[in-house]
Amino acid sequence: QETAATHLERNLQEIDAMCATGLIAARVQVLVCEPIPGVWTDWMDSMLPHCGGKEDPMKKKGDDAKLEERASPVQVVVTATAKTADVCHDLKSGFMEQRMQDLVLSPPYLTENKVDADKFDPTAKTTHPDLVSSDDHDLYVAMKWSTLVTVRSINSFLQASADLAIAAVSKDNQIPMDKGDKNDGVTVVLSNSPSSPYLIPSFVRVSYVSEENNKVAKWRMHGDFFHPSAWEICKDSFDMSWIPGSLSSSGGITPACSEGDKDCGQWWVYFAEEQMPTTPEVYANEVTAPLVQGGSNYVWMLTERQRQELVKVKVCVHAAGEDQAKKDRCGDFPQAVIPLGDLESFLMNFTPNTALGKKHASSRFPGYSRAEEREKDREAVKERKQLKDQEDIEKALFDYTIYPAALFHKDATIKAARARDFVLTGAKRDPDAVGPQKIKSAYYDVTITKPREATSAWCQSIARKGLCTLYADYFRSFVDERCLEACGMRKNWSKIDRTKDEL
Repeated sequence: QETAATHLERNLQEIDAMCATGLIAARVQVLVCEPIPGVWTDWMDSMLPHCGGKEDPMKKKGDDAKLEERASPVQVVVTATAKTADVCHDLKSGFMEQRMQDLVLSPPYLTENKVDADKFDPTAKTTHPDLVSSDDHDLYVAMKWSTLVTVRSINSFLQASADLAIAAVSKDNQIPMDKGDKNDGVTVVLSNSPSSPYLIPSFVRVSYVSEENNKVAKWRMHGDFFHPSAWEICKDSFDMSWIPGSLSSSGGITPACSEGDKDCGQWWVYFAEEQMPTTPEVYANEVTAPLVQGGSNYVWMLTERQRQELVKVKVCVHAAGEDQAKKDRCGDFPQAVIPLGDLESFLMNFTPNTALGKKHASSRFPGYSRAEEREKDREAVKERKQLKDQEDIEKALFDYTIYPAALFHKDATIKAARARDFVLTGAKRDPDAVGPQKIKSAYYDVTITKPREATSAWCQSIARKGLCTLYADYFRSFVDERCLEACGMRKNWSKIDRTKDEL
């Protein structure tokens, strides 16, 4: 408890600030393996005065020591019994991850022996009514004590969820795709049909590379310090998708794209692999998989609508039992995505800052879907003797994953731009050409345009700070198109203007 206290305090301060805005009413449910002293509960309560907590009497002016009847914003839930306490404390068991999912989803099969998968009501919660999680909420945030939740992350999650929802009901998206869009490999159309993919915005944890970190981290970063960096994903963990119509306007209930505009939408990071943490969490994930494919088990959010859809799939799978054919008819679990124009808002701070420079378990590492290619790259480096007598650096490059946020943003942008470039060049593409041929990223393709113009750098800064979402009403009015590319809203990026000499 003492170890978690400083990080818990930082989280509670952030939650109290949310309540202080008057826009969010927050309730906190703390899951523990066994009962904790009451002084800890009182301390957590005192940290949330704007959410209804009682201010610390040491800080309070005047001496009013009367007891009062009030509902505390903090509820401590003991999730284990005497028999399961040891399992609960085992971080490889996935026990607490399962409990967190059960409390948020509250599926009926937790408390009822038989559930009719066709007739049950997904809005009804059957968990104990005294539990805070059994109440009706607009948004559920589940996280480990080591993760910092912020107003920015909540705002961005709600905006991205609204964007995906508006794309699914768009009139244009109910019409079957053109053959060209169907085969371009990057366009994903959301609609109301059962075959449409179900996407939920998800998060990636980041820790900071600083001078105190492992030397391996320093080499991996080529001498630069203090960058937020992920360790559960790498450049092979994701693909890029263009989702037409995935822009909601003011209030999130009306589309920002005009009807018939097929080039209106935004780019999304589409997770192709599961996130791969280091031990013990990687083993916990194998026991209790994340609710969202490619999402995090340690920080996730769901709106009430998303919760209901997930409960339907869970109940169907539970009712199917061992019958694989029935399970297949239940539909897929949701897929994790992140909007490219607001990527940094979905990188969640791992507050202990001790995650980087740790080696992944063998066969459980980011980029596992391309393990053979990675091994070939390593062999090629050895054959060329590029890292001769530098085994430590070779290990840093190939055995450890430190993926800086700036590199994540760059890789995602380049992937999207190259994907469209391949589509537009098609059969006419020069097989010997290196780099883009028709379109480019105005900011990242500096080999083509040097020096960078100031505007693209300003727009990039706007995107990194989350302002594309904070000022969504302005950027999505399309009165100013200068920052559309940085905000991930330009399908075909920037045209390459070549001179005759270059051709």
